[in-house]
Amino acid sequence: MSSINMNFDFCLSNRNHYARAFCCAMATMMCLMTSSSAFATAEYQPTAGVDVAWENNYVTQGRNNLEHGGIAWAVANIEQNDLAVYAIVGRADQVNYVEWNLGLEYTLHLANNIDATVGYQRLEFYGDERCSDNEFFGALTVNGLTWFVPAVNYTYATEAGGYFIELSIHSPWEINQHFTLTPYIVQGFDFQYSSEEHNGANHFQFGLEAEQKLNDSMALSAHISHSIAQGDIKQQASADDIQGSLDQTYAGVHFKLSF
Repeated sequence: MSSINMNFDFCLSNRNHYARAFCCAMATMMCLMTSSSAFATAEYQPTAGVDVAWENNYVTQGRNNLEHGGIAWAVANIEQNDLAVYAIVGRADQVNYVEWNLGLEYTLHLANNIDATVGYQRLEFYGDERCSDNEFFGALTVNGLTWFVPAVNYTYATEAGGYFIELSIHSPWEINQHFTLTPYIVQGFDFQYSSEEHNGANHFQFGLEAEQKLNDSMALSAHISHSIAQGDIKQQASADDIQGSLDQTYAGVHFKLSF
């Protein structure tokens, strides 16, 4: 059975926002984080990072978001005392598509091995159509277990008026002090986030991540992932009269620099 790339448009009828106010808020937050007076009691100096990445397909929530080709990403972030702000830009390599994400997140250490993250991000999409969205997100991660790291991720989109939940398990294996292999599995559930007609199981994904630390501030990583379509994707494909395999296989590379 031939594989069909499902192009699920980011521009759902209910995704439109206000970018300028958020950009001003982001600029203010960046100034505060780099100001010693604003963090007079801070224990740590700010850290910054720059990332670049490329994926041969742009797959999110089990769906291929581009009709053809892959996407390249660039990320800049700054962090101090568990508060981080970031800017992400992505550009498709074969079609007319650009995406900007601007956000902030805060990590709460609930216990010795349990971390919770809450955040907000503004999304802007530029292509054949102009769209945008606001997302509030949270995550709960259990660290310190011997063989695996379980996590729950939640995302709510204001314009779509729905939310998406992912349950994941990662199992990092340190081959040596510089090289780590991490197999993982993810189960996704859609509740009017990606489609309006179905609530429940969306996709099951598994993959393998590999990271090579080049030094204390640089790392190179890669992944290969396979996503299996479930009820939410299948009903959407049926409504759109899409035939063929709905599963997705994709891979990517990622370079990270921190300073």
